[in-house]
Amino acid sequence: MSENKTEKQKKTKAPKDHWFSFSGIRKEAKRVRWPHWKSEGSSKPGILQNTAEVVIFTASFALFFVLCEFIITYLLKLIGIGA
Repeated sequence: MSENKTEKQKKTKAPKDHWFSFSGIRKEAKRVRWPHWKSEGSSKPGILQNTAEVVIFTASFALFFVLCEFIITYLLKLIGIGA
């Protein structure tokens, strides 16, 4: 009976995790599908195009919120609220 328990414990024991070792990190880095810097003929955008899109959208949203703040401030001053 005791032999049966030890066999079950061995089977249910989690495998040793090597992910936090340098060799495990190296293996995981090799498995990652890293994007290309430029798209070079494929239909998928590269890092350069994605970065440009993020910068453009961030700048446009920032401009939108600044304009909204100026309009709200102007309207509040117009009705007498605020300095």
